[in-house]
Amino acid sequence: MSLYELKTNTLDGKPADLAQYKGKVAVVVNTASACGYTPQYEGLEKLYEEMKDQGVVVLGFPSNDFGGQEPGTAEEIKKFCTLKFNVRFPMFEKVKTKGEGQSPIYAFLAAKEGEPKWNFHKYVVGKDGKVKAAFKSGVTPDSAELKSAISAALKE
Repeated sequence: MSLYELKTNTLDGKPADLAQYKGKVAVVVNTASACGYTPQYEGLEKLYEEMKDQGVVVLGFPSNDFGGQEPGTAEEIKKFCTLKFNVRFPMFEKVKTKGEGQSPIYAFLAAKEGEPKWNFHKYVVGKDGKVKAAFKSGVTPDSAELKSAISAALKE
């Protein structure tokens, strides 16, 4: 099984096949607009802009699972991300990251590295669609440990 075999919907509600990212290294993040970690959107966008030409993509999945910190509609989430943080990396529909009704994407990610414990949990997925590493919310997008895991995945 590979992340790139799964399908979802974009934040605009359009079908999205994750196969389009096969051959890239993905940083998959569960996001929220009203969280103490929300300013990480800025770092995630910077990471995406700096590394997209090297084959890295950031994939954002809004989730209301932790503290009800993503209560908005898809339209509200998109507006917030665009106006406040100028997010250009791909954003997808709101998902459940844990428990009953868990998204197939998060079921796949959690199988190896465990479920997120809070918003802005990051999974590094290799070019082959397999989870290579996971990082708790406090690990920032510009941290050495995250960048090291991305670099290692790019070399595979």
